[in-house]
Amino acid sequence: MSSAALAAASTAAVAAPEPEAAAIEACARDYIEGWYAGDATRMERSLHPELAKRIVRRGPDGRGDLQSMGAMTLVQSTRARAGRPEAGKRADVKILDVFGRTASVRVDAEAWIDYMHLAQVEGRWRIVNVLWELRG
Repeated sequence: MSSAALAAASTAAVAAPEPEAAAIEACARDYIEGWYAGDATRMERSLHPELAKRIVRRGPDGRGDLQSMGAMTLVQSTRARAGRPEAGKRADVKILDVFGRTASVRVDAEAWIDYMHLAQVEGRWRIVNVLWELRG
């Protein structure tokens, strides 16, 4: 396949109908803007109850350790930030791929990057998985 054909194919994979793209972006924005604002309602609205958010942390021995948190921990952490909003922080949302009722999204935040998997559940987009990494 030529490079032009590959580029066209990859662009086509990301394209989503406008209402879906807007709903996917709104979900991701509820997550990141909810975090910055300490708005637990927005955060909870964006998450599937069975969310898995993970990061690989390197220990002193150099080995990677997978650390996880669930939806309720993230909502409670957001609630604990209430009254300490961080307006104007980096919150870039990019839809990487959409297929049917699933989507992959990248959120560039101030101090980290999130790679998310979203699913449309009962007519609403919700974040199911997040793999994140701190900025160097």
